[in-house]
Amino acid sequence: MIKVLFCPQMTELARQICSQNENCLPGEISWQNFKDSFPDLRIKDAAELRNSHVAFLACFDSPGEIFRQLSVIYELPRLAVKSLKVVLPYFSTGTMERVDQEGEIATAATLARMLSNIPGTMSGPVQIIIYDIHALQERFYFSDKVVPRLETAIPMLLDRIKDMENIAIAFPDEGAWKRFARIFADYPLITAHKVRDHEGRKVIIREGDPLGRHVVIVDDLVMTGGTLIQCRKALMDSGASQVSAFVTHGVFPGEAWQGFVGQEFASFWLTDSCPGTALKVKGKSPFEILSLAGDISNKIASDT
Repeated sequence: MIKVLFCPQMTELARQICSQNENCLPGEISWQNFKDSFPDLRIKDAAELRNSHVAFLACFDSPGEIFRQLSVIYELPRLAVKSLKVVLPYFSTGTMERVDQEGEIATAATLARMLSNIPGTMSGPVQIIIYDIHALQERFYFSDKVVPRLETAIPMLLDRIKDMENIAIAFPDEGAWKRFARIFADYPLITAHKVRDHEGRKVIIREGDPLGRHVVIVDDLVMTGGTLIQCRKALMDSGASQVSAFVTHGVFPGEAWQGFVGQEFASFWLTDSCPGTALKVKGKSPFEILSLAGDISNKIASDT
C-alpha cells in the first residue's frame, strides 16, 4: 500500500491517481499560514506513516511553494517511512541550467542541491521523479544522496496519435530534435530553425518536408509560445495540411495560453504537470489535457 500525500495544487491529480490504483491511499496535510505569512504545516495521522511506502506530489510553481513543500518533504523520512518518492513533474528552474558569463546563477543547480538534502528513508535514498526536464545534464546537479528519475510524457502523445493518418513530427529547434527524434522513429521528421533577418527573428524549415501532412510540433515546454506560433506558420507556408502541437509542460506565464486561441492549431496537447494551467485551458479549443495520473500511478507503485 502506498500513502499519497500532495500539495494543494496537486489535489486533482492525486484524486485521479488514487481512483485508478487501489493500492494508493490519499493522505492529508494541513497547509496553513501564521499571521506573518510563514507556513503553519501539519502532516495528519503522521504516526500511521511509520514503515509505509509514501509518495509526495509536488508543484514548485513559486519560490514560496518551494520553501513550504520542502519543509514537508524533509520531514517525511524523519517519520520513519519505509520509502519516499517525490513526484515533481515540472522542474521549474530547469530553463536556467547553465551560465554564459560570470555572475549569472544557474538556479537549476540550486534547486537540485536543495532536493539533494532530503534525508534518506529506512530502505535507502529518496527517489525524485521528474518529467521531461529541460536539459538532461541537470541530473548531474543532484548529489548521490538522492536518486533522480528523469521520465518522459512522450508515450502519451504516441498513444494519442497512433490511429491518426498522415502524421509527421516537427521539432522547433535542434535541441528538441536531439532530445526526442529517436522516440519518433516510425514517423517522418521535420526540423525547424530560428534565424534572424532584417524583419527580426523567425522560424524556417531546415530539414524534412511537411507537404500535405498533419504535422505535430513536439517540445518539452512552452512559455509565451511565440516560437510555436512561428513554427506553425513556417510549416503551413511549406504546405502542411494542418498543424498540432504537444508540450509536456504548459507553463504559460501571464495567461500566455490565450495567445493560442484562434491561432488555428488543429490540436494543442499538454499534460497536467502545471496544474494551474491545465485547469485554465480545460475545455478550451485547441487545448487537450493528457493526464499524467496513470503513468505516475505506475511509477510510484513500482519497486514497492
